[in-house]
Amino acid sequence: MKDIGQIFTSGLWQVKKGKEKEFIEAWQQFATWTGATQKGVGEGRLLQDLEHSDRFISFGPWENEDRIAEWRSRPEFAAFVKMARELCEDLQPRTLKVVGYSSPNS
Repeated sequence: MKDIGQIFTSGLWQVKKGKEKEFIEAWQQFATWTGATQKGVGEGRLLQDLEHSDRFISFGPWENEDRIAEWRSRPEFAAFVKMARELCEDLQPRTLKVVGYSSPNS
């Protein structure tokens, strides 16, 4: 159970109809910036709902909560959130930790 306690950030994104492509591009640019400039961040993912193409989930692991706080305090983070609010009907950021998991070999 090596992942128990791992910290993740996550976002639930309800994108305005017709803005999906623009949102994906903006998220990718922001994620690339995050990976290149922020210490303690792991690989991020953006998932799109196959039945509701305007709904997305993003998530990625972090070293600890202090690194997340540093990231969220950056002006680039605030600029992305502002832009995302223009593209989205709703967005819900979260900080989560792993409390259980399943493995195909367990």
